Amino acid sequence: MEWNLMLKQLQKKDGFIFNAVKTFKLVKKEESKIKVLYPSESAKIEFDKISGEFFNHFRRKVHNHAIEIEYERDVENLKIEVMTKRKIFEKFIEKNPLLKDLDDLMKFDLT
Repeated sequence: MEWNLMLKQLQKKDGFIFNAVKTFKLVKKEESKIKVLYPSESAKIEFDKISGEFFNHFRRKVHNHAIEIEYERDVENLKIEVMTKRKIFEKFIEKNPLLKDLDDLMKFDLT
């Protein structure tokens, strides 16, 4: 809940840092450990600018000053596929094979 609140405040305050950290995931590992999954090193650098303030607030809110933070790169979140017109059309071909025949006949320019 506190993470979402911080994101809302950050969106109004600093859009650049918000865009960098909105894909971060916080996972509770143990009672006193939180794992922060981040997509890239550049995003982590932006998060480092605000992480001290956020975690100090969070520790006070939950009355647990012994919370440890672990950082781990989130490899699954890194895979962002760029969808070209050709790739979109190929996905449609999987659903409707007749589009392949239409493409052969009409020679669509999908560049």
